[in-house]
Amino acid sequence: MVPAADDFDAYVRTRTPALLRSAYVLTGDQHLAEDLVQSALIRTHRAWRRVRDGNPDAYTRKVMYHLQVNRWKRRRVPETLGERVPEPRGTADEAAGVVSRLTVREALDRLAVRQRAVLVLRYFEDLTEAESAELLGVTVGTVKSQTAKALARLRQVAPHLVDGAGVTGRSA
Repeated sequence: MVPAADDFDAYVRTRTPALLRSAYVLTGDQHLAEDLVQSALIRTHRAWRRVRDGNPDAYTRKVMYHLQVNRWKRRRVPETLGERVPEPRGTADEAAGVVSRLTVREALDRLAVRQRAVLVLRYFEDLTEAESAELLGVTVGTVKSQTAKALARLRQVAPHLVDGAGVTGRSA
């Protein structure tokens, strides 16, 4: 049998890129994403003997989402964009991508914490309602209702995203 430390090292090497992508979607910042993954991996390491034979990826992602939700709850001052987006320095395609990401980030910041988490899990992570419910520790009905409320709120605060990105909702 492989020693536990080697097993965890292999897990970290293989899963960190995917965890960083998820964390970036949750945080919107590369440095915060790296901190979030590191914190989640520390907690996963502490529980490694218990989770290594099960689904360590699900455990780590659940820790990540709970840590980020706690950070969102603690944040006191909402971040908002100024009246005008700065002039892009790159090509038009790069600028459009940056503006799009900033717009999505601002719209997500206007959602309640649970609504934001549900949208990230359902649409960015492409998890089912059942998988999202399990990760968040809520019922499937809660995931459905929070998704509906979040999409309705997005339609209010960023109607251009609905038309441009096709954010209209999806069934399980």
